[in-house]
Amino acid sequence: MSLIEAHALEKRYGTVRAVYDVTFRVEPGEIVALLGRNGAGKTTTIELLLGLRAPDAGSASIRGHAPTTRNARVHVGAMPQHTGFPDGLRVSELLALAAAHYPTPVAAKEILATFDLTELADKRVGELSGGQQRRVALALAFVGNPSVVMLDEPSTGLDVEARRALWEQIRHAADETRCVLFTTHYLEEAEALATRIIVIDGGELRFDGAPRAFRERFGACRLEYIGAPLVHLVPEGATSRTPDGRTVVTTDDTDAYVRALVASATPFSNLRITQSSFEEVFLDLVGGNRS
Repeated sequence: MSLIEAHALEKRYGTVRAVYDVTFRVEPGEIVALLGRNGAGKTTTIELLLGLRAPDAGSASIRGHAPTTRNARVHVGAMPQHTGFPDGLRVSELLALAAAHYPTPVAAKEILATFDLTELADKRVGELSGGQQRRVALALAFVGNPSVVMLDEPSTGLDVEARRALWEQIRHAADETRCVLFTTHYLEEAEALATRIIVIDGGELRFDGAPRAFRERFGACRLEYIGAPLVHLVPEGATSRTPDGRTVVTTDDTDAYVRALVASATPFSNLRITQSSFEEVFLDLVGGNRS
């Protein structure tokens, strides 16, 4: 049984089509990154899966149950993009309150240790830094020992060190019995954590597969050298010249280009081949501008 299933989901806000015909499944052991530009439909998709919004068409299920039912909700942990904790509650009290809603929650000591909160257990939430509060929010998503975890922009507002620490905690908490579905604007976060990538653009699903397949399907290599270009070998716009006289070629087949370059007897030097970055691949897919 799939832990999460979205089938032909559709949601509109007036004339705005936020989500359209989105279908995918998430299985145990998967860590899935849901990517898209601002307004692409990521958060709306999460809200539909959590039962916080009703779809205009299609359906969503958690372990085969409608998201709004108790049979679904006892198996779900969530971390919203924006949290509003009661400042007066202590960290341990907040975790205990959340744990009480689940049949088999994680032991308090274990959840505190997993998310590096042991020394903060007796602190009031209002006294914590932004990074510490994000760790508390993440712990709340896992405290019920759920099989389905959904995280909406989990590292928003964190500095680089805190973000990487959060990644380690997500990796540690994820296992083969549960799945994690998260949205993010940080493409390096998706590349670092995800076993699978889903891209939504304009409310529609544009890609669903492994990070490696994402690169291979949409990415192209960059070939640079000092010398004249062979413009007949690549599509218009795939070749450019830099101010220092270097030719830059974007192509899916660098081997063929190099063979042709050598066979043409065109003088060249300082040849370098690099793979497109994850960000470049993403922007190519959604029609973004690299500048």
